[in-house]
Amino acid sequence: MTFLQRLQAHKGGLIRLKTQLYWRWSRGDNNPGRICLILDAARKSAVDGAADGAHRSATPADYVAAHLLIDGQSAWIWVTELDVELL
Repeated sequence: MTFLQRLQAHKGGLIRLKTQLYWRWSRGDNNPGRICLILDAARKSAVDGAADGAHRSATPADYVAAHLLIDGQSAWIWVTELDVELL
């Protein structure tokens, strides 16, 4: 099972972001360990350019777009398998 498939199968579940969240045009938020609700996941090409946040731990080919509920607001962010822990 691929990372994308595991995220899709985990919709409605919780994940922990192991690294800082990097919003566009800003530095990291210095808040690793944040718990989020996963709403959806897609291949990078399906939402290319639409994601508001990004993690920086791998090459762009490794990214998966994850639609998360973060602090009460939904956002698409780029994640890799190294960035998240499924809870």
